[in-house]
This record gives sequence, structure tokens and C-alpha cells, in this order.
Amino acid sequence: MRKIIVTEFITLDGVVEAPGGNETTHPNGGWQTKFRHPEAGKYKIDELASVDALLLGRKTYDQFATYWPTQTGPGFADPINQYPKYIVSKSLQKAEWNNCHIIRDVEKEVAALKQAAGGNILVYGSATLVKSLLHHDLVDELHLLLHPVVIGGGLKIFDDDRELKKFELKSSRSYDNGLILLEYLTNK
Repeated sequence: MRKIIVTEFITLDGVVEAPGGNETTHPNGGWQTKFRHPEAGKYKIDELASVDALLLGRKTYDQFATYWPTQTGPGFADPINQYPKYIVSKSLQKAEWNNCHIIRDVEKEVAALKQAAGGNILVYGSATLVKSLLHHDLVDELHLLLHPVVIGGGLKIFDDDRELKKFELKSSRSYDNGLILLEYLTNK
């Protein structure tokens, strides 16, 4: 069975919104760019190479589809452009980017996708989608790159829904610039 792996840049106060700076109008967007590290960059390339498909929410798809199709290179661009991309959206009618498939029902269609032949599936960002995947116990691994910054609120993947979720630490690594990589397995 394929695994769903969620990967997030996250702040100490749990915010995943606008790490690159222009994804939303968050006043503190761009917080991730101040903490780039070569080893963390290599980790992200290896992480992408360990899967063979992407699962994205509609807003993340919109951002990726305006940037990645015009990029080339073996680290990120080539795999992202070549991999099958599954976009979860109730409103998107057509996905213009190559090799895209629209999913309407998270619970049923993502569960079926996990049962289909193929390698693991990576979820970038997509906070609303991640909340739904966690709620339906469809996440197998959670990779958090914790940034030593508090940005005072914003979009989070863990809300006040009071739903208990347990995770098992798979591995952790700290970097000399304050970043901490945390990989968790979900306990379903």
C-alpha cells in the first residue's frame, strides 16, 4: 500500500501559511526564506525523490501551476513536472498542468489512491487538505521542518477541533541555524 507523506514548513506557533512570502497576504510571509540551510535543502530533494506522485490542495496547485511548468532541473522541477499530480478540489473544473488528475472526495478517492499501484505520495503545504487527510486518518507520515520563529497567527494544520491524534517519532535532526526536522509516523 502507498503511503501519504505530508511535508510542511512550520513555525513554533504552528503556522504553515506563507513560508515563501507571496502565497498569501500574511504580514509576516517569507519567514522560511530566512532559515535556508544546505542540508535541509538536500533533505527536501531526497524527500521528493522518495515518492512518485504529488497530492495537492487547490490553492497550492494554483501556486505551483503558475511557477513549476516553466522550470527545469533535476532536483525539483523535473520530478514535480513529470510526477502524477492529484488535485483535491470541489471547484476546479480543469487542470492545465500536465499529468494532473482532479479528486473531489478526499475520504473515498484518496483512500482508493493509497490502494492503487505505485510509490508513495507527497503532500506539499495544502493546509486545508492536510486537515481533512488527518481527520480521515489518511496520513501515514508527517515531516515537519520547524523554524525558530513565531509569526503571531495564521493558517495551521492543527486547529482547535479537539481531535486527539497520536504520532510516533521516526527521526529528528537539528541544524546549526535553529531548524529542526521532525519525522513522525501516525498512529491510527
